[in-house]
Amino acid sequence: MRPARECCIVGAGMAGSLLGTLLARRGWRVDLFERRPDPRRVGYEGGRSINLALAERGLHALRLAGLESPVMAQAIMMRGRMVHVPGQPPQLQRYGRDDREVIWSVHRGRLNLTMLDAAEAAGARIHFETRLEHIDWVDQRLHFRRPGNRCVHHDFDFVVGADGAGSTVRHEIARELPLGQRVDELGHGYKELEIPPAEDGGFRIEPHALHIWPRGHFMCIALPNTERSFTVTLFLPRRGPHPSFESLRDGQAAQRFFRETFADAAPLMPDLVRHFDAHPVGMLATLYLDRWYLDQRAVLLGDAAHAMVPFHGQGMNCAFEDCVELATRLDSAADREAAFAEYEAVRLPNARAIQAMALENYIEMRDRVDDADYLLQRELEKRLAARHPERFVPRYSMVSFTRVPYATALERGRIQRELLVEATRGLDAIDQVNLEALDRRILDLLEPLAPPS
Repeated sequence: MRPARECCIVGAGMAGSLLGTLLARRGWRVDLFERRPDPRRVGYEGGRSINLALAERGLHALRLAGLESPVMAQAIMMRGRMVHVPGQPPQLQRYGRDDREVIWSVHRGRLNLTMLDAAEAAGARIHFETRLEHIDWVDQRLHFRRPGNRCVHHDFDFVVGADGAGSTVRHEIARELPLGQRVDELGHGYKELEIPPAEDGGFRIEPHALHIWPRGHFMCIALPNTERSFTVTLFLPRRGPHPSFESLRDGQAAQRFFRETFADAAPLMPDLVRHFDAHPVGMLATLYLDRWYLDQRAVLLGDAAHAMVPFHGQGMNCAFEDCVELATRLDSAADREAAFAEYEAVRLPNARAIQAMALENYIEMRDRVDDADYLLQRELEKRLAARHPERFVPRYSMVSFTRVPYATALERGRIQRELLVEATRGLDAIDQVNLEALDRRILDLLEPLAPPS
């Protein structure tokens, strides 16, 4: 007889490893299945990822799993956006008020290694090179393919799909139950490049910032790594006239493009041609589902349930919140189907909210961070946050530095944005704003922000 509290998790990436750790620490028997080899043995497969931005939501989940210290030992603080505009010196736009309100750059591969170690230390069993092919929902049996074309199976009480945007678990659930799946492609893609350490071993540019080269309909960003390098990500339309990935046919063309368009970044990237040719173009899309679970037998989380574009740096943080919510519901609900229903009711609307904000943030990052009206509104936003710290909290701060529900941040952010636009319309300086009238509007429209439970 199998234990009453056991769980099969498909996908041993960040979300699957974290959920496995949380449940194993609660006394669950956990089996994690991963199609790739053990990266601790064969090395991390790079070239397809974007550095991760760790914020308060993710940090809260790591604290619950006992992982804050080892993860933060490999993280680099980012105070804000360092904006690179042609003909001007780089300008730092702080994310928060001071160094207590920052986000952290973490390397996807190294973080995954840390979390796999934690899951095993907590008691989870991890099965690598085990690719899910089919789920028998009647007999509750998972069918896998192992190296050498060997078929294996594993019986389950319930299965968690943490297997990413191309989730096989989601596909198998959809054979039994319509999920209302919709995928909206952005039309833009990305390619990972690198700024190596300087010849003296130091950073080539300011390390404590997320660097952005905004260029209207496209952009380039760079996030720092502990080995003094930067992971650079170029975002361009996938197809169409220059510039697009279709028009940049090889690394030599990309190098010419960088020298013309990102003149201060190009000299920092001596291996640009090689990296451009070696790394694939990644797709950017948003996945929407109307349902995340199949009665008491299966549930989805992370990218398998709500893949999003990376422009708010919240994909991992949102997935980690999923893990905490699901583990909590499994411990407290009357039965498993009730736990899944409660988890979905809480998390689905919040996932929709951060998906919307991530799409909006792409436009802001590539097209607005150097606009005069944006900079004036941002200056006013900071002043109002100081005048009304419990009511007027910038949307970015709600998302990154608190655990206020994403849906709340989206709605309050909409109201605050309207106030900023209205108050600065036709103005070009902060001292022209009628702050007293704006104070009255804030007291009328925004209740004090309640902290999450």
